[in-house]
Parts: sequence; structure tokens; C-alpha cells
Amino acid sequence: MNIFIINGGQEFAHSGGSFNTTITNWTVQTLGKNGFETRVTNVNDAFDPMVEAENFKWADIIVYHFPVWWFQVPNRLKLYIDEVFTAGHNNGIYRSDGRSRKNPAINYGTGGLMHGKKYFVTSSWNAPDTAFTMEGEFFDQHSVDEGVLFGFHKMNQFAGLESIGSFHFHDMEKGATQERVDNYEKEYKEYLEEVFYFENQLS
Repeated sequence: MNIFIINGGQEFAHSGGSFNTTITNWTVQTLGKNGFETRVTNVNDAFDPMVEAENFKWADIIVYHFPVWWFQVPNRLKLYIDEVFTAGHNNGIYRSDGRSRKNPAINYGTGGLMHGKKYFVTSSWNAPDTAFTMEGEFFDQHSVDEGVLFGFHKMNQFAGLESIGSFHFHDMEKGATQERVDNYEKEYKEYLEEVFYFENQLS
């Protein structure tokens, strides 16, 4: 299987993007030793949108790694998505919004061209997991995927991609001890192997 990995860990202000580079390396190592072919793009680098659209078309699974900044993806990753998905219009990513002019009220979001392909996402946060799970805390008990990343998941669905899972790294500023990172590495690699073993069995 072909896996296209997008490292969205942007270098900006006090962020060096190093943790998402670490996650990217964990992913490459784990999938490589299990026989998957990988390609990696780092959004900090110059990119050709048409070449990146070809990476999407090449892949069986797209993997996104990014930190959450102000409850959104980093601006460089947003630029990448805007330009690459535009390059993918009638070029493997999407055809239209799916509607017809005869009945424009229905079928919005069904014009993707990536049906049969899948995606996986990680996000990293300053917020602790309790901010999402505890009553009275900031995210009102909405999960990452049902809340802040809802639009991100819909973007992928619009292109025809199917989610195979997500993994979220919490409290990675105030709580980023070496022990915490080591535990996350173990948990993440085990989860990744489980998810991708299952996908490999289906293929």
C-alpha cells in the first residue's frame, strides 16, 4: 500500500514544528518496517501543487500530522490544502460540489474523486485531554473529531476520502515531559500498527 504523509508542523513564532516532525518520523519508521511504501511532504518546504496532487492520486492512504493553532490548522497547512486541492480539481481530487443545476438543493459534497482512498490524522495540542472530557471545561465535552476538527474531516469527505482513525496528543507544552512523550510514542505506534494492519488485511 502507498502512504502519503503530510507533516503540517509549521515553523512559526515560538513553534519550531519539531514535535510533528518527530511524529512523522515515528509514522515513517512504523509503516516502513511493516512493508508500506511512503512519501513525505513537509509544508515548510516549497511545493508544486500539481506534484502534490499527484501524491494524493498515488496514495492509498493520506496521513496528516499537524498542531492545532487557535483551533484551526496552521496557516502554512491551510495554504497547502487550498493550493493542492485546487490543483486537484478535475485532476483526481474532486470534480465538483456534487450538485446538479436541475436540483441544487441536494447532493452537496458528493463530487469527490478519491473514493476508495482513505485518510488518517493526528493533531497535537497545548490543551489537556480533560478540556474535552470534563463537564464545565472549555470544549463542553465535545471530542476533537466532533468539535474543532469537524470541518477538517468534512473537507476529506468532500474529496471522497474515508477516515480510518485519528490520534491526538494533548498537553504538549506545559505537560511535555520526556516520560509523557515516551508513553505517547508507545501508544501511538501500537495504535498505528493496529489500524494499518487492519487496512492491509482489507486490501
